[in-house]
Amino acid sequence: MPQLEVDGALLTYDDEGPRDGDGAPLVFVHGWTANRHRWDHQLEHFSAKRRVVRLDLRGHGESSGAGARTIEEPARDVVALLDHLGIDRCVLIGHSMGGMIAQTVALAHPERIERLALVCSIGRMTYSRGRGLLMAASTLVPFKLFVAANIRRAFAPGHPREEIRRHIRASAATPREVVMTCYAAMRAFDVLDRVGEVRVPVLLVHGYHDIQLPVQQMLRMAKAYPDAEVRIVDAGHELPLEKPAELTAILDRFVTGRS
Repeated sequence: MPQLEVDGALLTYDDEGPRDGDGAPLVFVHGWTANRHRWDHQLEHFSAKRRVVRLDLRGHGESSGAGARTIEEPARDVVALLDHLGIDRCVLIGHSMGGMIAQTVALAHPERIERLALVCSIGRMTYSRGRGLLMAASTLVPFKLFVAANIRRAFAPGHPREEIRRHIRASAATPREVVMTCYAAMRAFDVLDRVGEVRVPVLLVHGYHDIQLPVQQMLRMAKAYPDAEVRIVDAGHELPLEKPAELTAILDRFVTGRS
């Protein structure tokens, strides 16, 4: 289990697949309260033919460190990992908060990005009335209840309850300080007016039933990207868990230029 120390945090990561494989390395970034295993299906599929890197963000999974106060902080961690691994250019893929991190890296270091894929992510955090009320109440309810409410909302109707409960337990294991600090960082995130600067092919994959980051917000972002491809899947916000094979197929077509 390789680790890299960055600014006082130990980042746990996986680096698999052939170094001389087909195309640029794929780098996967997970979302809020998740970990690198969100990408298990994609790692198994892609690492047979090309280099695949994924990490636990600081304070998440098997990585140590405090929560990020801004999205720029984990973006710098990703760049530090690329430097450490000698990856000059990659296909960067992020889910939810990971997509915010990926966009931040692409804007700060456009020379490092060959393609960009954003899964259930947006360029500007905005809130529905229900989401705003949930956030306003978050400091008044027990931490585990707050996490549970957010995770339940992340899945499309009809998803198996036991699987949802399992992911609630995993998310609640993330330290409270990390969860709440990262949430504040996401609330302040806004690159919508800058995404037109991204000049590489961009894939936007979103769950039709996503009420965490509604599809309408993603479509607003899609208009701002010069070269954006949009795919809507019958899923909620946790698309990598709900429809892993379908997501992998969409990503495969995109990263190989066949979409």
